[in-house]
Amino acid sequence: MMHADQPALSAEKRGPILFTNVRIFDGTAKALSAGEVLIQGNRIKKVATGGEKLPRASAEVVDGGGATLMPGLINAHCHMSYTGPQNMGHIPPEEHTLITARQAKIILDHGMTAAVGAGSAKPRLDIAVRNEINAGYIPGPRYLAATPEITVTGGLGDSRQLHMHHNELAHYFDGPHELRRIVREYCREGVDVVKLMISGDHLIPNFCDADQTAMDEDEVAVGTHIAHQRGRTLNCHARNPESIKRAIKYGIQRIYHATLADEESLDLLEANKDKHWIVPALGFTYATAYEAGDFGISPATAEKWGFVDELAKGAETMKKMHKRGIRILPFGDYGFPWTPHGTDTRDFRHFQKMLGFKPYEILRAATAYGAEAFGKPNELGQVKAGYLADLVMLDGNPLEDLDLFLDQANILMIMKDGDFHKALQPIRKVRARQAAE
Repeated sequence: MMHADQPALSAEKRGPILFTNVRIFDGTAKALSAGEVLIQGNRIKKVATGGEKLPRASAEVVDGGGATLMPGLINAHCHMSYTGPQNMGHIPPEEHTLITARQAKIILDHGMTAAVGAGSAKPRLDIAVRNEINAGYIPGPRYLAATPEITVTGGLGDSRQLHMHHNELAHYFDGPHELRRIVREYCREGVDVVKLMISGDHLIPNFCDADQTAMDEDEVAVGTHIAHQRGRTLNCHARNPESIKRAIKYGIQRIYHATLADEESLDLLEANKDKHWIVPALGFTYATAYEAGDFGISPATAEKWGFVDELAKGAETMKKMHKRGIRILPFGDYGFPWTPHGTDTRDFRHFQKMLGFKPYEILRAATAYGAEAFGKPNELGQVKAGYLADLVMLDGNPLEDLDLFLDQANILMIMKDGDFHKALQPIRKVRARQAAE
């Protein structure tokens, strides 16, 4: 990606680009289609399948050699500024800004061309890095900048101690009056997304567990009112039924986790399924249950805290949601020590093995549905005429091998907004062939 003040050709100044000899996953279909895609500026001009050939005059022709062309992935639960260490509050803001910028590139390098902030580790990290990405000075996905995780005293993220002043990554409040001011302040600073921590979590089993609701209803009501008043969208951490119901009642669009939903909350979600997206972050739950031993959480500890049980309950809950047509999205809570950035697409296998999703349903959730959650359902997430040219090309068929994204070398090309973030690389695993054959 070029800096905004450099004279290299941008999508606006460059001529058309024609991707030929590719197999297309359009974001919704159950199978790939051999075809061609014409890019003009930062948008898809035309898509042709069934042997149709698009105009080549004046176009830069890019031969995909039979690789798969598909929409860029969209992460609706992204902690771009989460750095891995558990004491993120101890990282000075200058260093933390540089780390976040570096991680923005890592996220884009792995095929995620858009992401929704799910909580910033410091008040303006998301905002500052988003602005630099938008200005073209640093590479990264399209990004909706979030507030820090806004929580109550004793809620998830409250790591303070009476005898010592320190903070980790949350913003604390108590009562609707405090929250009203906090949300207004973050809107003033330029966030796109407000994040509320309505329920607890198994990570803090002694004072606010996952089955407890930390944030009172009058607090949720005020926080959501101000966010909606200022034209912002909302995310929330909500694991138990009461917290899920409050999220639905007060119009929080993206509900994170929802693993302990009961039948009543499932009925409400189904009745409002066009208004909400569920991002369970089961990859985090799985990794915490079985893979966090090197970071102080042994499998025995994780089981004692309830992660093994919640993983099983969460999987069953998501199966029920899927049958009801509730939109469930992959990714979420990557950036912790045991879930590093760049490994997000491990969720694809979790969705297939634990939830019974078909491969095309998983990729649809990661593209077309992700675009809905991002707020651009008619511009992102599909290979379709008129849509923004956010595309990736894969060495293989992701409908047959969901692990392709885990090896960065399989991502042959990344385009964002009509510009090449990663120019087409030689095919490794798939023998160059005519896609139409």
